[in-house]
Amino acid sequence: MSNVHKIAFIGGGNMAEAIMRGLSREDAGVEICVAEISPKRRDEIAAKFPRARVVADAAEAAEWGEVIILAIKPQQAAGAFDLIEPVVTPDRLVISIMAGIPTSKIEAHLVPGCRVIRAMPNTPALIGAGATAVCSGRKASPGDLDLALRIFTLTGVAVAVEEKLMDAVTGLSGSGPAYVFTFIEALSDAGVKNGLPRDVAARLAAQTVLGAARMVVETGEHPALLKEKVSSPGGTTIAALHTLENRCFRGAVMDAVEVACLKSKELAGN
Repeated sequence: MSNVHKIAFIGGGNMAEAIMRGLSREDAGVEICVAEISPKRRDEIAAKFPRARVVADAAEAAEWGEVIILAIKPQQAAGAFDLIEPVVTPDRLVISIMAGIPTSKIEAHLVPGCRVIRAMPNTPALIGAGATAVCSGRKASPGDLDLALRIFTLTGVAVAVEEKLMDAVTGLSGSGPAYVFTFIEALSDAGVKNGLPRDVAARLAAQTVLGAARMVVETGEHPALLKEKVSSPGGTTIAALHTLENRCFRGAVMDAVEVACLKSKELAGN
């Protein structure tokens, strides 16, 4: 991948695995090292990615990598910074996928001049269908941002935004899959309530959401126009939509995104 040959992951959880799958799936031509404190998880990573280097020491991985991806929980950040700070120099690019932690806080824990990119991926990255937003820290170059976009494009769609918008991204696409899973579950339950077998209802519900999402993406049409095409005068769909409006469906979704956005700001101490 360009001039980068070594990518190190601090943390070997699901999102780290998603990125590694993308790198492997596209044969990006990079070596991978993963630092993971759990022996069981280290064994799992080694089995899934036999060509990867798997270690327990975060400092060892950080010193080895040209790009260092911080794939840990925000609550683990302070301890991780203590471990990697002595070995992270400005010639390395640090990419953080920690929710709510701004680039300024990461930069403050590293030596002056370190280049930092912040990213917010989501769990569909595990199947190559993720949505990721990235932004630059003060010292990151346009080339650094471009590299991050190329890395996350391997897991789905990647876009660049200003850092002030990252909390909104967290509330929308970062947490968004959980909202969609809940909606699919509710659709399936409704099908069962009205007589469908559970397996049939679940399959129809999931495919309905998948198909509708693909129509938005592939046609480029506004969702409101697509909705209008399904809503025949006096028909079943408009009757159902009336009920959703009465129950404040759209308002509830907007409130959920806003609450998640506020929680992201809280994690950052804002």
